[in-house]
Amino acid sequence: MSHTHGVDSEVGRLRTVLVHRPGLELRRITPRTASRLLLDGLPWVGRAQQEHDTLARVLRDHGVEVLYVTELLQDALEYAPAREEAIASVLASPALGDELSEQVRSHLDGLDPEALTQALIAGLTPDELRIGRGVVFELLDRHDFVVDPLPNLMFTRDSSVWISDRVAVTSPAAPGRRRESELLGVIYGYHPRFAGTKCLYGPELEQIEGGDVLLLAPSVVAVGVGERTTPAAAERLARRVFDAGLAHTVLAVPLDQHGTTAHLDTVCTLVDVDTVVMNPRLAFTLTAHTITPLADGMRVSRPQPFLEAAAQALGIDRLKVIETGLDP
Repeated sequence: MSHTHGVDSEVGRLRTVLVHRPGLELRRITPRTASRLLLDGLPWVGRAQQEHDTLARVLRDHGVEVLYVTELLQDALEYAPAREEAIASVLASPALGDELSEQVRSHLDGLDPEALTQALIAGLTPDELRIGRGVVFELLDRHDFVVDPLPNLMFTRDSSVWISDRVAVTSPAAPGRRRESELLGVIYGYHPRFAGTKCLYGPELEQIEGGDVLLLAPSVVAVGVGERTTPAAAERLARRVFDAGLAHTVLAVPLDQHGTTAHLDTVCTLVDVDTVVMNPRLAFTLTAHTITPLADGMRVSRPQPFLEAAAQALGIDRLKVIETGLDP
């Protein structure tokens, strides 16, 4: 069955959503590994699963198709090229060393798609790698991981974002999160549902996260630039969006000058075609550079107030702002 996928609005009717149900990758987190795996504390996994299932049920009740990363990945891993690419993303870690890398490859090669999916997402412990030996393996703490789990995979917008009918597979700031994007790349590249999907961006490129990409309108894209997304990434994404004819304007929005590490879509949350929710301190101090295409490159404006630049790009008089509390 062929499917057409795409996004032309942050606030239009949601028809299909891609989610990841919290699972073993979160249960394996310990106080010793939490901060290294980018978690502030130990998650209450049972409650997280309960809340996730409630959300999924509400979405289905409203006619939304709910797709699960785990199920799609398992389907994709039925194909040999997908398996090779997924396993290669694990073996790319320099922490494994040559000998342990070959042992991990042998172990993963022997797994069926369901077990391989679990290992790729929930990680691999020394006890599970029964053939483990060598310097790196022997020096591993038995409470550590041979292959790290992916506890942040549930934040699916971080790892891929759609602009019109094309997907941008992102390149996360934290090295430990790159495998999330690479697994999404395997799904988009090999699952029959996404056959023919064109990719705008890949995890091998400059650092960018999906939460920093905001689709203000069908032809207007805003990109937050700061700790999560680099100026070089914003430039490359803008060029590719223009070359594909997907937008007439890209707004580059500096975030680091305001001392925030949040994504643009939490700093500025679109709730209607002309309405945003923003912290008042940021709403009226945030700036943007307007980028537009030229025959031989791109024109970049000087910074101007974000709300003015966005309204101008949208062709409206002004954006309505619903202010949050005062705490930034």
